[in-house]
Amino acid sequence: MKRFISLAIVMAMALSLFAGCAKEETTTTAAPAGEATTAATEKVMTEAEELEAMKSEPAYEEGFKFFASGGCTSAPWVADYLGYFEEYGLKGEVYMAGDSWKEALGTNSAQVAVNHIATCLVPAANDVNYAIVNGAMIGCQSLWVLADSGYESLEDLKGKKISAPNGIGNSSYNIGARFFDADGINPLTEVEFVQVETSACVPAMESGEIAAVVAGDMWAWDMWKNGQLKWLRSITWDEDFTDEPCCVTVMNKDFINENPLMAKYITKAINRAQTYIGENIEEITQAQIDEGLLTGDLDKLVECMTTYQWGTVDNQFTETALRKIVEDYIRIGLLTTMKDADKVMEKVWWPQDPDHYFN
Repeated sequence: MKRFISLAIVMAMALSLFAGCAKEETTTTAAPAGEATTAATEKVMTEAEELEAMKSEPAYEEGFKFFASGGCTSAPWVADYLGYFEEYGLKGEVYMAGDSWKEALGTNSAQVAVNHIATCLVPAANDVNYAIVNGAMIGCQSLWVLADSGYESLEDLKGKKISAPNGIGNSSYNIGARFFDADGINPLTEVEFVQVETSACVPAMESGEIAAVVAGDMWAWDMWKNGQLKWLRSITWDEDFTDEPCCVTVMNKDFINENPLMAKYITKAINRAQTYIGENIEEITQAQIDEGLLTGDLDKLVECMTTYQWGTVDNQFTETALRKIVEDYIRIGLLTTMKDADKVMEKVWWPQDPDHYFN
C-alpha cells in the first residue's frame, strides 16, 4: 500500500510538472502568434479614411488660424486662395491680431505661419511652443552695398557697420552672420551689426554711417537693376547657400499633438501651394497684389519671385539643411542655450507630411 501511495504521488507530481511545462510552452509560443495577428490585422488608413477620422480631432470644428503674407512667405495664403485647405475639409482663417507671429504661435492664438529659418530657429530651440514642419522655398535675401562703394568682398567690410533692418537676432542678422562666417570672418567680433530700417539704409550707406545692409531682394530689386546697389553675398544666387531653404512652415506644438491629422493635411496643402506658385508665378503675384499682400509693379515682382526656387524643397532637403544651420548657430554663438545639435533637432524639427520626398 505504501508503495502504491508513493507511486501515485510521483505520478501526480509528474503530471503536474508536465502540465506546467505544457502551459509555459503554450504561453511562450502564443505571444508571437498574437503579435503577428495584430500586425496582420493592423490597417494603414487611406486618405479618405484619414480625412474622415480627422473630423473627430478637437480643433476640427473650430478650424485653425494662419498668418497671411506675400512673397516668399505666402504659401499658407496661397493654399487658402486655391481652396486646398477646403479640399481637405479644413477651415483656415487668416490671423489678423496685432501680436507678432512668434508670440501668437507660441501661445496657440494662431497655429500656422511661414517665415525665415533665421527667424524661427532660435525661439523654437529656446522653448517657444512651435516646431518646423516643412521647408518652403530657396532664396530672397542678400547682402547689399552701394555699387560705387568700392567694396568687392566681405573681407572689405571688416570693422564696418552692417544693418540688420529687422533687428539683432532676427532673419537679416542671422543670415548676415552666416555670410561672414562662411567667408572666414567672425560676425560677432570683426563686424558690427546695427539696426537701421530699410527705408533709411541707402542714405546711411551714402553718408558712411553703415557700409552694407542684409535685406530682401524684393526691397533692393529696382536699385539693383538701375545700378545703385550690388550684392556681395546672397542666399538666392550663391551656390553655398542655395542648398538650403530660406523659409519654413512652423506650427504650434500643442496643435500638432492634439490634431495630428489636421497638422498633416495643412502641411500637405501648403506643400502643394508651393509647387503651384512656382508653376504660376504671374497669377499668384497678381492675386497677392489684389489682396494687398504685395505692392509695386507686377513685372518687377514677377521677375523677383521667379528667382526663388518654389516646389523644390522636400523633407530630406530641409532636414539636412536645418541640421547644418543648427550646427553653425551653435558654433558661431547665435544659439547659446543648447550645445547638442541632436537635441535641438528633436526639439525643432517635426515634419508632418511623411510622403513629402521627391526621390
